[in-house]
Amino acid sequence: MLNIGLISKWHVHAGGYAKHIQENDLGNIAAVWDEDPARGADWAAELGAAFYADYDAFLAAGIDAVVCDSPTTMHGELLVQAARAGKHIFTEKMLAPTTREAEAIAEAVRAAGVTFAISLPEKSSRAVLYVKQLMQSGKLGRVTAARFRRSHGGVSGGWLPEYWFDVNASGGGALMDLGAHPVYIMADFFGAPKRLTALMTNLYGTSSDENTIVLAEFGDGVLATMETAFVTGGVPDQLEIFGTEGSVFMRGGEVVQNIGSGMEAVPAEALPMGKDSPLTQFMRAVAAGAKEPEGLGLEDALLMTRIAEAAYEAQRTGRTLAL
Repeated sequence: MLNIGLISKWHVHAGGYAKHIQENDLGNIAAVWDEDPARGADWAAELGAAFYADYDAFLAAGIDAVVCDSPTTMHGELLVQAARAGKHIFTEKMLAPTTREAEAIAEAVRAAGVTFAISLPEKSSRAVLYVKQLMQSGKLGRVTAARFRRSHGGVSGGWLPEYWFDVNASGGGALMDLGAHPVYIMADFFGAPKRLTALMTNLYGTSSDENTIVLAEFGDGVLATMETAFVTGGVPDQLEIFGTEGSVFMRGGEVVQNIGSGMEAVPAEALPMGKDSPLTQFMRAVAAGAKEPEGLGLEDALLMTRIAEAAYEAQRTGRTLAL
């Protein structure tokens, strides 16, 4: 069984990862470190794990792997140290706010030869997998446009914690958080964009972007929008692919397609099997001696950061940027 150390409870998904580890037989929570010692000590007591206020002592505590949920701006320092200490790494998205920091993490991981995975859960979704398979089958003809939206009312509804809007910790706003999902799905479908631009607004006056649309040109002339927001309520994930011979639309876990004979719902039983969660895939990869689970690795993480960093630069300068 994998002995896992939890790095911080800062991220809103940290509790979910801890519960996931506790509910399977692949890993054991052995240690906790947190940049907020009081929060970390309380969490460790709740989990029945040892707490370490000193990060070096935490890495030396007999753990095999770490699950990182620290502020995004701390990933660079913490994950480089973890890799150099020989710890396998599972991290929340984004890998880092800048390409420079992300590449430093990647270099340390490769040099150490440890297993790495980043949490990209929509790549495990049955509906998303169906859309991707349909697109690759050629039944939609030549794909010309795409759209993915993930949004919620965390700001407009007032339920996100205040610290979530501190860009010194988060590295950004809606795009750096929820926006990771449309970014990695479009990158998975179409590769690296050739150029992009972005518009971001702050409807409620927080210090981070609350409402964001990134428009990108991918290979073969595909135009795609990556949309996210903290200011919309009751909106399921929306994925749309448009081709010369048909189109397909995902709303939440439901799929509708139009391939010559009009709009028709795709029955649930026709969707492919979903994949294990990214954290489960990570633990299985460590057990198998693999460097990374497919689609959740360093190149996927690096491309996400490149796209997000370019989008923030496009917003700041009002330009369309080539990648």
